[in-house]
Amino acid sequence: MADHQEQTTADPVMARAGQAVMLHHGGDREEARKRLLELWLEVGEDGDPLHRCTIAHYMADTQDDPADELSWDLRALTAADSLTDERVDSHHQGLAVRGFYPSLHLNLAADYKKLGREEEARGHLRSARKSLGALGDDSYGDGIRAAVERLGRELGD
Repeated sequence: MADHQEQTTADPVMARAGQAVMLHHGGDREEARKRLLELWLEVGEDGDPLHRCTIAHYMADTQDDPADELSWDLRALTAADSLTDERVDSHHQGLAVRGFYPSLHLNLAADYKKLGREEEARGHLRSARKSLGALGDDSYGDGIRAAVERLGRELGD
């Protein structure tokens, strides 16, 4: 845990994103959204893919409109596609890019479901299922696997 905190604070963008996430989890959605948008504008569309993926992933969670949430989740997926294992591992010890995909595809499946686009939701749910092997045998992995199965039941898949 200390190593993770040291690496987060060594990267000021990730530290600021983490602070915004804490605000969101604490109930201040508007301030979190404002700070994440400021970070997004600083990093830019062509900035560090790890920063873009992280910011967009969390920005999606702060949206009120499902279409806006989808837009941010798509940005996160696009940024993840530009990541390398070396860049991810430099921030998250032992984590590979493929470990991002179950959550990213799960979020997209949920977004499409909210928008009534069930075929697209099922496609991303399939992608999430295919990538579950990248998850560890821990509480995070268990949570993602459970959410994938729950959404699968909701979609009748």
